[in-house]
Amino acid sequence: MTTDRSGGTGPGGLPLQSARTRRFSLGVPRQFTVSPDGERVLFTRTTGGADPVGRLWLYEDGAERMLADPSAVRRDRADGGEVPQEELVRRERARETTSGVVSYATDADVRLVAFALDGELWAVRTDGGTPHRIATAGAVTDPRPSPDGTLIAYVCAGALRIVRSDGTNDRAAVTPEEEHVTYGLSDHVSAESLGRPRGYWWSPAGDALLVARVDTAMVQRRYLSDPAHPERPPREVPYPAAGTPNAEVSLHLVRVSGGRIAVRLPVAAGADHPAGTWTDPRFEYVATAGWDTHGPLVSAQTRDQRSVHVLAVDPATGRTRVLHRAHDRAWVALRAGTPRRLASGALVVPAQPGGDTQGLEIGGRATPPGLEVREVLGAVGDRVYFTASEEPTEIHVWSCAAGSSEDAPVRLTGERGVHTAAVGGPTVVLDSRTPDGQTVTVVRNGATVGRIAVLAETPVVTARPLSLSLGVRELRSSLYLPSWHRQGDGPLPVLLSPYAGHGLQLVLPVRSWWAATAQWFAEQGFAVLVTDGRGTPGRGEAWEKSVRGDRLTAVLEDQIDALHAAAARCPQLDLGRVAMRGWSFSGYLAAAAVLRHPEVFHAAVAGAAPTDRRLYDTHWEERFLGHPDVEPEAYERNSLLSEAHRLTRPLMLVHGLADDNVAVAHMLRFSAALLAAGRSHTVLPLSGSGHLVTQEETASNLLLLERDFLVKSLAR
Repeated sequence: MTTDRSGGTGPGGLPLQSARTRRFSLGVPRQFTVSPDGERVLFTRTTGGADPVGRLWLYEDGAERMLADPSAVRRDRADGGEVPQEELVRRERARETTSGVVSYATDADVRLVAFALDGELWAVRTDGGTPHRIATAGAVTDPRPSPDGTLIAYVCAGALRIVRSDGTNDRAAVTPEEEHVTYGLSDHVSAESLGRPRGYWWSPAGDALLVARVDTAMVQRRYLSDPAHPERPPREVPYPAAGTPNAEVSLHLVRVSGGRIAVRLPVAAGADHPAGTWTDPRFEYVATAGWDTHGPLVSAQTRDQRSVHVLAVDPATGRTRVLHRAHDRAWVALRAGTPRRLASGALVVPAQPGGDTQGLEIGGRATPPGLEVREVLGAVGDRVYFTASEEPTEIHVWSCAAGSSEDAPVRLTGERGVHTAAVGGPTVVLDSRTPDGQTVTVVRNGATVGRIAVLAETPVVTARPLSLSLGVRELRSSLYLPSWHRQGDGPLPVLLSPYAGHGLQLVLPVRSWWAATAQWFAEQGFAVLVTDGRGTPGRGEAWEKSVRGDRLTAVLEDQIDALHAAAARCPQLDLGRVAMRGWSFSGYLAAAAVLRHPEVFHAAVAGAAPTDRRLYDTHWEERFLGHPDVEPEAYERNSLLSEAHRLTRPLMLVHGLADDNVAVAHMLRFSAALLAAGRSHTVLPLSGSGHLVTQEETASNLLLLERDFLVKSLAR
């Protein structure tokens, strides 16, 4: 087996390049906003594949123009502030790896743009002028202009404040009554597990806001410290672990002129709420919120996640009216971009149109069976744009108009790959990832009018996956072999490198960081197999929800079945030398693999592994395992601490000490259980790292250390 640290491409090779480019994310345009007339496209992007500072850009009249450069606006200032803790938390939830302009918001016509830099409020116009700083009462998080651009709201020290866009009349719209209360921010569960990062929304008239109030007084506290700097105080984090109290989230209608009304959210679901071993019909989660031309629109989910109500809110009284009810005996899946109301008032909600397909209901009409809807991207008038799959490994952009049954969905993308889009007026910005790379195409009235440059670096290792459909369940898989390996060269040790968990696919025909990493491990002398099994998205309700109550058995079974089926097709795979590596859920899976199936797996690297399921958050964990006080056997069956005595294979545990998502306690408790059982293992703590490792030296050397551990562990 080769031990070429460069990957065959020079000093550092792919590990250093991947770390330096933040997994090839730098230089990639993102966060597109298209003006209602389709003439202007806003986006953020760094200036190159190794530049970590985000800038704000405008595409107009076929050309790009930089609107805001943090280094330029800071050129004559030495008193820039620090990024507030609320903004750091927001970035961690969003897995943001850049600095500078990392997010922005606009008025309705996309003429005024507001953004925060190091806690300061800045604004710039798209029709000319330079960025200008707006004085505020304190450090700024999530600034958002009113639809007419005359006002800008922002969060400061837990209060929602409003300032005129000319910098005058800064005042508090609503302030926290107690220490643990905030207005205008999302709570941990909503941002991390529900996909709702925002905490306030302007009315179309700009005269009021729909504002989330979050009270974390009853939420358990965690204290994160940096052991490498014992002189620094710990950071207090309200974290609702499974079975413990959630933050209390309520909604309020706040008038710009003064005064507010509480939204009267329903307390609990009714008699149509599904029964179960554990049933909790209380509406504890504000899943989505917004304000369109028809009024505020909210969806609420019960604590047990089996019911979701879509609610219209009366902006004058705060009373709510149920527009749609959804129920499921496992959990009601929250589809990104829904619910949504079209210009006519037609409602867009998730639906099951027939068979096992996860589709949409658009104005009472369902998308056809067999079209697996992934996300609603937006709407222009009564035409809805969404992503969907006919084959699980490809995701395309589609559109469909609310109307007669003869209006069938139309596919807008053709090339094999993963596509998404942003829309406005007659313009669609197609963001396409294929095996050849990434392109961003501006389409107006059905014709291509330009491209937005993708400045990301090309991986120095070219991925060469074999696309496979394995076993009786036709498990979608990618097999990566060394480019230098020839038939007759001898057997190859096998490295399984899946994610295999809820909400994420890796077996996709795209040039990606994970494919480059898999190929790099292959160049080190492994056959690398990546498989999306049961529990992953894209293959229907039953497939995705088959892990309810047991997050490991079926998932491991699929990995083993794929391994054996791949070996039957490719006899160069050595089933006597098999390892698994992974991070987060797949780190948990890797550790479980060597504990439960040492006859199959001979070594594992488990990064940021949530080994004790009781330590993870309420919404995510209770979705799969229920309440730990009611279904304790599910948590026992899915946690690894009680199985530590089974370890007989080499195992490396890796964890960031600053991880506020999967706490380092997972690794420490598991390591302690292994030690108590007398089981040798390797522990690699990453000082200063969170759930996403971004430090260049740490990230690049981590891959090398994993490689060396696996080579040594599988050596004969």
